[in-house]
Amino acid sequence: MVIDDSPIDRLLVEKMVRKAGFAEEVISFESAKTALNYFTDNADVENSIPDILFLDINMPEMNGFDFLDACKSLPESVKSKCRIIMLSSSLHNEDKSRALGHPYVEGFLNKPLTFEVLEGLKKK
Repeated sequence: MVIDDSPIDRLLVEKMVRKAGFAEEVISFESAKTALNYFTDNADVENSIPDILFLDINMPEMNGFDFLDACKSLPESVKSKCRIIMLSSSLHNEDKSRALGHPYVEGFLNKPLTFEVLEGLKKK
């Protein structure tokens, strides 16, 4: 899954993930709020929760950190299945520290996503 308000960034991640054979299906959302609704609506639907979520930080309406805070209310079945990777163009060290300090975040990556990074994630 990709949550990013930039259509170009979403498209790049989708193409990279598919081309690398990293995932069979990629679900994308422009809005963190819409993605949160997807998780709520599909929490009990078999195979609907992604294994990995690439989450942007800077988005309007609900940013990546707001999304993470809202994840607390999701069922444990969702939180335990989905690995969250912050994928951002932010160069602020405090954003990286805050992301990596969050209990739901497994990693922090700078855009753009690369084949090497995807290979590393496959091994985890």
